[in-house]
Amino acid sequence: MLELLRSRRSIRKFQDRPLTTEQIETLEEALLRAPSARNLKSWEFIFVDDRELLQKLGKVRGGSSGFIGGASLGIVILGNEETADTWIEDASLAAIISQLAATSIGLGSCWAHIRNRDHSPQETAEKYVRELLGIPDPFRVLCVIAVGFPAEEKPFVAKKDLPFGKIHRNRF
Repeated sequence: MLELLRSRRSIRKFQDRPLTTEQIETLEEALLRAPSARNLKSWEFIFVDDRELLQKLGKVRGGSSGFIGGASLGIVILGNEETADTWIEDASLAAIISQLAATSIGLGSCWAHIRNRDHSPQETAEKYVRELLGIPDPFRVLCVIAVGFPAEEKPFVAKKDLPFGKIHRNRF
């Protein structure tokens, strides 16, 4: 697990090639095994591999998430706020599980945050994604995880460069 955490980096440049059926099935299984509060499974997922939809998703937040358009897959992470008041936490756990699973099978990924972000001065990022993908109430959009074959390499962060000052013992 530690080796997986060492190698996971946010990848924003992807090769133009589709994922295999096996890779998609691995990501699906990983997501469905994600923990959730009281095992209520308040999360749901939309797997987007349509190139046109990926390009449109990449325009969310004024284009700052343009890397989604170059990905092979966008995983839209949803939470049902009527199922659990912990939908944000449940969806967040699933999102990082998807990223770790992607890394474990040789793929790159990057989180594009949607909740509480703007698409434009007149529209929220969440509203944009909800309308684009036909997401009904009571589902909320947390993020989009862009996934694909990396077209960039990023070095591991050395252990000596980790922010150990963020760890406290017994008291702050």
